[in-house]
Amino acid sequence: MFSSDWLNMSTLLFIIYVISFFIACAIIFIERKNPSATLAWIMLLFMVPGLGIIFYILFSQNISRRRIFRLTNYEHLIITEALEEQMNCIKNKEFRFSNDAAKKWQHMILMHQMYSKSFYTQNNRISILTDGNHKFESLFNDIMNAKYTINVMYFIIKNDSMGRKLIDILTLKAKEGVEVRLLIDAVGGRQITSRHLRKFKKAGGKYAFFFSPVFRIINLRLNYRNHRKMVIIDGKIGYLGGFNVADEYVGKSKKFGYWRDTHLRLLGSCVHDLNARFILDWRFASKEQLPLAEAYYNKVIERGNTGVQIVSSGPESQRTEIKHGFLKMITSAKKNIYIQTPYFVPDASIIESLKNAIFSGVDVRIMIPNKPDHMFVYWATYSYIGILLEAGAKVYIYDNGFLHAKNICVDGEVASVGSANFDIRSFRLSFETNAFIYDEEEAFKLESIFLTDIANSRELTLEDYNNRSWIIKFKESISRLLSDLL
Repeated sequence: MFSSDWLNMSTLLFIIYVISFFIACAIIFIERKNPSATLAWIMLLFMVPGLGIIFYILFSQNISRRRIFRLTNYEHLIITEALEEQMNCIKNKEFRFSNDAAKKWQHMILMHQMYSKSFYTQNNRISILTDGNHKFESLFNDIMNAKYTINVMYFIIKNDSMGRKLIDILTLKAKEGVEVRLLIDAVGGRQITSRHLRKFKKAGGKYAFFFSPVFRIINLRLNYRNHRKMVIIDGKIGYLGGFNVADEYVGKSKKFGYWRDTHLRLLGSCVHDLNARFILDWRFASKEQLPLAEAYYNKVIERGNTGVQIVSSGPESQRTEIKHGFLKMITSAKKNIYIQTPYFVPDASIIESLKNAIFSGVDVRIMIPNKPDHMFVYWATYSYIGILLEAGAKVYIYDNGFLHAKNICVDGEVASVGSANFDIRSFRLSFETNAFIYDEEEAFKLESIFLTDIANSRELTLEDYNNRSWIIKFKESISRLLSDLL
């Protein structure tokens, strides 16, 4: 009996290892992932037999060859012509920039135009929102005043008081005849079902789930999430940043306490580009062929002179557009680089660029949270922070609740705020959108917010880091090995 059971177990293990071998070959010779991700997957496949195969099926699909966001031939022609016209104008020194920062950083504007296909607009006005209660008060007020359209996209909407309040307000506006569209990520918004949206739909509202699974429990595209958080109202007012919709984002969580995040309220032509991003995502998820031109119908309001480029990236492309924007900011910095992020798991290019900036005399400061909301990611963050501490960076641990802000500010001239973290997941696996901001006044505000947050933080010195316990070192080592999979 014993020998029979042992034989069956040996046969099963042999089959598992054979399957793992063929998957490893596929990763190496067909998928051609980057070397660190390849090694991480091979390690997982053979160190955790069986479980590694399940993880591969759930988390390692390659969707970069899929045309997820399709443009019609006419849309492609119009966008290409308009973008080339703007690029040529800048290259030929015929473009009149609205402020000195934009003129100084026109090399980055051109890079985003060429590489990310992102328009540059400079008639914008920005409000920076760092408190959840203020953000939602402003958002709900703008939604209540909407006359024509409300387009909403969030990674997380929970079935709690904040989530229900948003859905109730959107239902009310749909009853008034406003065209309301609600797009939720299928994993981040898993607490919200069609049952919770029944009244909303009956009122005339439309909703869709991004990468919705065929079977609710099994989602074979679990690894690729729409991490964007944006709202566009009447095509004139835009919101973009780090806040999702749940009670913890307004400080009602005992675990996290006060929630420190960064969101933008946008006015100006950049709202058109934000709306175009929503429409592309909506067309894919809902199958409604909403014309992209609808993003540009409404005239902008309350124009300012802040330069903005809306840049998106995602796993449907290998270009990692937002990461390249971060790299350009880091390598072009002359005085300082201030980074706030809940997750700091960068790839080698970001690490080396930051180290080179430090060695060149640039003041590099990074702020991270004092507690994890994703355990492995937190200890991987701690590991990479150690590398930069050794190089001479200053690191701050935010102690006044939970830090979820996702911003980088350079030289008091240029900044980026949006949904993308400083981690491999945001660079390669998640659908993200950031606003790249060219304006001394707005950059100064973000710098001032960073410096104010230092008062609510403690500095992590190299001595403190070197004196960490062996348990923390062990957690770091394991988490770092898996960093390409987190």
